Amino acid sequence: MALEPFEVLYEADLREYKLPADLHHLYGRLGFAARVVYSNFVSSLDGVVTLGSKPSAGSIISGKYPADRFLMGLLRACADAVLIGAGTLRATPGHLWTPGHVFPDLATEFIALRSALGRSREPQLVVVTASGDIDASHPAIVKGALVMTTAEGARAIGNRLPKSCEVVAIGTGKRLDIGKAIAELTSRGQNVVLTEGGPHLIGQLIERGLLDEAFLTISPVIAGRKDDKRLGMVEGVELLPDRGAWSKLLSVRRHGDHLFLRHRTAPA
Repeated sequence: MALEPFEVLYEADLREYKLPADLHHLYGRLGFAARVVYSNFVSSLDGVVTLGSKPSAGSIISGKYPADRFLMGLLRACADAVLIGAGTLRATPGHLWTPGHVFPDLATEFIALRSALGRSREPQLVVVTASGDIDASHPAIVKGALVMTTAEGARAIGNRLPKSCEVVAIGTGKRLDIGKAIAELTSRGQNVVLTEGGPHLIGQLIERGLLDEAFLTISPVIAGRKDDKRLGMVEGVELLPDRGAWSKLLSVRRHGDHLFLRHRTAPA
């Protein structure tokens, strides 16, 4: 079944890339600043984005909804790099963080967009880990990734990763400095960065004022909670009531019973 176009309910005056015709027909206008960090999550109606130990939570929460998968592919196609935490890597076995992996029907159009934007054929996968706990057999690691870690994490990794990977040590201690990680990407010319989490990584980015925009798909499912292992979009940092990070609505789209929101985020 062919994917129907998104219905645009609201859109601010935004930058616009020249998208290939099929991508523009489905989504409409899309573009980013020359230097930007933006996130993409899918959430249940009651605010759940992870399902504890259940793998591939995003696919379960979205119901593998084609429009959500298309948008994942489109946002990846715009990015120089896709940034994830090691927990997201572990929670998504078999996944590749490429545009064509989530929406293969338009893989050619995604490549055409990247070429028009002067990007490489696929975005650079960047995995951040303080401890160095990386599954060397994960297909995304085998394919190749930039792994950012601490000096201690780099020692823990040793020579376990395939030659397709590069390990970069940034600082010491038990916590990776996410600001230095973003600065390292900028120094490599990777200025348009998409992050797909997880929630603790998003919390660090917001706390440091490094997340510029947030895309959030609201799935019409209620996930429920029985313990605290089902996380929301932001974890590890408490903002309200003292320092809420108030955002500005940039666009609202609808497709079926799913809502697709885009916000400009503000530092806490």
